[in-house]
Amino acid sequence: MSVYTEVGRGELVAFLSDYAVGELVSYDGISDGIENTNYFVNTEQGQFVLTLFEQHEFDELGYFLEVMTFFYQHDIPSAHPAADKQGRYLKTLCSRPAALVMRLSGRGVNSVATLAQCQEIGAVLGKMHIAGQAFKPQRTTERGPDWRQNMASTVLPLLDSPSAELLKDELVFQADYANLDLPFGVTHSDLFRDNALFEGDELKGIIDFYYACDEYLLYDLAVAVNDWCVDDSGLIDSERYQALMSAYSQQRPLTDMEQGSFNLVLRAAALRFWLSRLQDKLFPREGELTQIKNPDAFLKILSQHRELSLS
Repeated sequence: MSVYTEVGRGELVAFLSDYAVGELVSYDGISDGIENTNYFVNTEQGQFVLTLFEQHEFDELGYFLEVMTFFYQHDIPSAHPAADKQGRYLKTLCSRPAALVMRLSGRGVNSVATLAQCQEIGAVLGKMHIAGQAFKPQRTTERGPDWRQNMASTVLPLLDSPSAELLKDELVFQADYANLDLPFGVTHSDLFRDNALFEGDELKGIIDFYYACDEYLLYDLAVAVNDWCVDDSGLIDSERYQALMSAYSQQRPLTDMEQGSFNLVLRAAALRFWLSRLQDKLFPREGELTQIKNPDAFLKILSQHRELSLS
């Protein structure tokens, strides 16, 4: 949610004229996140988030908007796109694909999550995975084993020796990831604390479905655990872990195969975000407001999972 493309007021006014949302009141760039350009947009009739897609082509974006609409229609608290006067969710602005999404109340969790927040995320993720079994469109993940292998090759020469050795060893350990026999379906795949809006301990909604894809459901759970369950030291905390996992399991109990594969999948999720943050740090993109997150946070989590598998 950075700003890579500046939108002028006149351009935005013209864009909004295709929607039944009234006149533009104000708009401000959002600096959180790292992938797309985002603005808060206030009109006479509502509050929205405008997203200009920096990494995706127009034709492939319909899937993400269908995912958002599907979950909203299945009573998952989530952001959903606004249709223009012709019923279209996706348009073009500043030569970028663009969507106007209803803005939810609440704020992302910028500190360590509470136990109650972990429970809320576990429960809603379980509900999403159950409801998502009825979602028919499919999309292959862009950040799966092939991407991890390719990105590892790109960053490997730039790492210090201990990190490089860990990365090479981890790639060997995860070599059979794609062949696991695990439940599969539509996933959020980026359910971090800044992608869930809370008022206190009450979940108001899930946002940013732009990494949604077909993946192991367990991977989606692993992504959440690796972010929501950390303590002040940045490591997975057992109380938060148990709170999230218990709430999830009440909605969708894990299979025996999932339980046996969880360490591997937790490590795959940690590796994916370590590599993507290394990419952002080592090969930054230009933008007016950008945020580069520390890759060492996920190296730390990955190392914790590696140690636990050996104990």
